[in-house]
Amino acid sequence: MAATKLISPAALIAAALITGAIGSPQASAAVSSIAIAVVQQNGNSDVQGKLNKSQFKDVKVSVDNNGIATLTGTVNLYEYKKDAANRVRKAKNVTAVRNDIQVSGPSASDEDLKKKLGEKLTYDRVGYGNAFNAISLNVENGVVTLGGHARTDVDKDSAVALVSTYPGVKDVVDDIEVDPTSIMDDQTRLSIARAVYGYPSLNKYSIDPAKPIRISVQNGHVELYGVVDSKADKDAAYIRANSVPGVFSVKNYLQVAGQQSESEKPQ
Repeated sequence: MAATKLISPAALIAAALITGAIGSPQASAAVSSIAIAVVQQNGNSDVQGKLNKSQFKDVKVSVDNNGIATLTGTVNLYEYKKDAANRVRKAKNVTAVRNDIQVSGPSASDEDLKKKLGEKLTYDRVGYGNAFNAISLNVENGVVTLGGHARTDVDKDSAVALVSTYPGVKDVVDDIEVDPTSIMDDQTRLSIARAVYGYPSLNKYSIDPAKPIRISVQNGHVELYGVVDSKADKDAAYIRANSVPGVFSVKNYLQVAGQQSESEKPQ
């Protein structure tokens, strides 16, 4: 990013003198304009210092009189676009950020992006209770929308970070809901997992950590997600979850393999 040449207040005042502004009826307006220009240039200088990394070399920034910083230009990854805005927000006198940066990295088809990101999300947080996350994924014109449920804020942030750093992603819409923090719900999750995975015909879904029956619980209300081999397995999971004490309701969003779903399948 090219450095902006700063004009000193003295130079601006000298210019005003040369043009006869000082001492004229327009003096106050001229001095006011000079002050605004100095503030804008100082603000731009401070903001540019926040973007002194190689990934921001094609990013340009301007700050208006109200402290609103506008970012334009290009970066290779969506992560860099988001990081640029976060850095600029910390600059002195910046009150808001308008992020018009374009992601110009490697292009990928929506279908390919969805497939690759879906594979990555299925294994995200394995070993940290990923069976209790039911995060959905959709891609349109390179814009990735994440929805569904995450058990914790850490699980949600992990999914967003994974998508944000993937080449070809142009933007990310985060619509993931974090399930309420509740000791009772945590106990319910474990009880349902034991009831479902302990059933002989459903035990196979605990073998592959990327393809579990996913269990989301919100204040005693249960939702089941994932893909099962047959309608019998889908029905069995519903019955087993409904049999757990303390469960108020069960919504069965499990999909049977080979059958087209009307909604996006959580990963």
